[in-house]
Amino acid sequence: MSPKRGSKTKPTAASLAQQAQRVELMVFDVDGVLTDGGLYYGVHGEMQKRFDVKDGHGMVMARLTKLPCALLTARVSDIVAIRGRELGLAAVVQGKKFKGPAFLELCQQMNVDPSRVSYMGDDVNDLPALELAGLRMCPADARPEVQKVCHVVTKAPGGHGAAREAIEWVLKAKGLWEQALAAMNPS
Repeated sequence: MSPKRGSKTKPTAASLAQQAQRVELMVFDVDGVLTDGGLYYGVHGEMQKRFDVKDGHGMVMARLTKLPCALLTARVSDIVAIRGRELGLAAVVQGKKFKGPAFLELCQQMNVDPSRVSYMGDDVNDLPALELAGLRMCPADARPEVQKVCHVVTKAPGGHGAAREAIEWVLKAKGLWEQALAAMNPS
């Protein structure tokens, strides 16, 4: 994970860690963040998406430490709802093309101040939500406009462990990493 690229004033590692310690909810876009952005269609028109198991494992680890994760996406897909249930996510918000108002609505529903929420997005439609979030993150292959406003750019691209990298980083900053490991490997 690296500080914001292209910024005149790069946040320090210490200030980023302090912001991560304040995070009470992690919100992720789906296409381009939890997936590689590709849409796969079968012969009967059914859509398929490829999710990285490491990202899902990270979300489970966060949940087990009482750090909720949620999804916010412009598309509507049964696949996303199924994945959200499978991971025990706090919320799966779909069909929200205007992500700024949807992000604020989600924060209100979860009773969390936006300054205590991280958001990970990859494209220009994520900019309104990113600008409202206390901690702004994106995958390595996010659009340049998105990278410019993000505090953190992961080393991994979308759909290939970017969300896991972000979750692991926040858990470590919050001092919850050992708890997450213990929850996954009880004695």
